[in-house]
Order: sequence, then structure tokens, then C-alpha cells
Amino acid sequence: MKTIVYAHPWEGSYNHAILTAITKDLREKNQEFQVIDLYKDGFNPVYSAEELKLFSQGETTYPLVKEYQQQLNKTTELIFVFPIWWFDLPAILKGFIDKVMLFGFGYLEDEEGNLTGLLTHITKTTIVTTSTAEQNFLENEGGNAIQGVFINRTLADIGIKNDLTKWIHFSRVNLTTDGDRKQFLDEIAQKI
Repeated sequence: MKTIVYAHPWEGSYNHAILTAITKDLREKNQEFQVIDLYKDGFNPVYSAEELKLFSQGETTYPLVKEYQQQLNKTTELIFVFPIWWFDLPAILKGFIDKVMLFGFGYLEDEEGNLTGLLTHITKTTIVTTSTAEQNFLENEGGNAIQGVFINRTLADIGIKNDLTKWIHFSRVNLTTDGDRKQFLDEIAQKI
């Protein structure tokens, strides 16, 4: 089962066009998939005091977190689609990681603080991002949040191997031509 985690609030966005292109291709290929649409679901990325009290136990009072965990337990391939804002993940996606990848679900931690990732059943991950910045700028001047932190640390720590993760970036989204956008949409399914 493929799971797409989508994080953009506007259906008129280029990110939504990317999501549509990917899901259309999966339907045409009769591939089983599900979409976690964080904004459409009304996901609250902010921890409440009640939720934080349960954090160290790997528990939650938030039903949507439990639903997402059930969906991820069925996942063998993960696809993220999101814009890069201020060189990093959107807050709603960061909150998804914070609240869903709990102790006992996403990882275990030993007495020395070493993490063992538990989502090893996810054998392939693709991250599709958009930004006004070029990918090399994001990597070299913008703090490298996607490759350096999200892929190499966060995803690795929950059991998703770096060599099974691909980052596809559409840059200068504000300055591209309609032809460039169409070409990317036509090619995105083959790149995943």
C-alpha cells in the first residue's frame, strides 16, 4: 500500500496539481494507495498539555493520530508532497511527525538514548517538494533541512533507510513557465 502525506492548504496550488498527477497515475495503474491530507483532515499540529503528558509513554488522546498510525502500519511506500517554507517543512507536517511518530510506534529508545526505528516495513520513500529556491541553495545555503534533517535524521530514526529515499524538487515555482510546470507534472509519476 502506498500512502501519500500531503501538506498544502490550497486546492489551486501547484502542490495540489502534483498530488492530482500522482493519484491519477496510481489509479490508472490500479495501484492501491491512500492519501493523508493534513489540511483537509483538519489536523492540529500543536500539542495540548494533555497530549504532552502522555508523550513519554507513546500514547495520545488525539483520535486522528491513532488513525494515521493505523494507515502507516499498512504502508510499504511513503510519498510526501509539500512546499518548502522558510527553508523547512510546513509546520503542519512537522506537527504530524511530532505527534504521530511516537515512542513505541515510530521508534524505541534505549537507556543511552539510541533510537531504533520501527517503520522498517516502509521500503521506499519519495519526497516531492516545491520552493522558490533552487535545491542546491536549500542544501548549501538554506540549512539543508530536507536532506540533512528530514531524510538523514528524522526518517532514518523511525526506520526509513536513506538509500531507499528519493527527494524530487521543483524549484523557482514562482518564476517557471506553464510549459515547465506541465513537463514536471507529466514526468512526476515516472520519477516516483
